[in-house]
Amino acid sequence: MADDSEAGRGESLLPYEVWTEAALREVAIRALEHAAQHGLPGAHHFYLTFRTDHPGVEMPARLRAQYPQDMTIVLQHQFWDLAVDRDHERFGVGLSFSGIPSKLTIPFAALTAFADPAAHYGLRFQPEETAQTPAPEDATEAAAPASEAPASEAPAGIVRLDAFRKRTPTEK
Repeated sequence: MADDSEAGRGESLLPYEVWTEAALREVAIRALEHAAQHGLPGAHHFYLTFRTDHPGVEMPARLRAQYPQDMTIVLQHQFWDLAVDRDHERFGVGLSFSGIPSKLTIPFAALTAFADPAAHYGLRFQPEETAQTPAPEDATEAAAPASEAPASEAPAGIVRLDAFRKRTPTEK
């Protein structure tokens, strides 16, 4: 009796990668919900990298022109109106950029990275691919954080999240 499973070894008919991605994204969403409801405790703060060209991202045109593909924002001391909308699968937040208040709305599917440096915790996501969203070449070198970064973090300019990247067993 032949074993048909050998031909498909390594290939799964179950979408494990999709399920894993959704579970990891859920961690970031729950962290945002907690911050929206209770504020950020202690030294916790979030770095959120997202595709600015993803459908549903709402942001001022001047920021979109400055960050046409990727942007990293920092939720730390000066943000407001953080709200998570599970029904529409997005979150919104107010931030200042160069002293100009701005409102951003970001679909969960646009997120490419989440990090909480105070906890030495981070995740990297694959953005949902659409006809309007080409795959990023390197989302970890996206954009400088928003002006909310403390002076000690601001000179770094670019947030590198390689240390937080999900690794496959062959990358270890």
